[in-house]
Amino acid sequence: MPQIKRNKRFHAEIATSSLSDIMFFLLLFFLIISTLANPNVIKMTLPKAKATEKTNKQHITLSVTEDKKFYLDKQEVSFDNLETTLLSKLGETKDQAVIVRIPYNLQVQDLVDVLQIGVKNNLKFVIATSAGK
Repeated sequence: MPQIKRNKRFHAEIATSSLSDIMFFLLLFFLIISTLANPNVIKMTLPKAKATEKTNKQHITLSVTEDKKFYLDKQEVSFDNLETTLLSKLGETKDQAVIVRIPYNLQVQDLVDVLQIGVKNNLKFVIATSAGK
């Protein structure tokens, strides 16, 4: 009796044609979400605090870089025009908090100069810190 040979073998296949499309959309999604998370942030190293408090209120961010450039919500402002620009952004109601983001290695006098604007105009200033351990 002659043997019958089978020529058909089962080959497992994985369809990867749409994998690149899925990866592209995931990458795009995460890039968009990461920029929407906090669009008014300028990268800097903040001082550390043992306890931090989060705010859900509307606020204006005042960032000071290590080379003493001042930014109000990512818009560069000279120190001479800082007070007038800040007051115009706040408008009539000075109810908003101004989040001051200043690098940990700047002099205390630089922080005091910024905070004097808030004291002079009766504004609410909050110093941003990073959570320390």
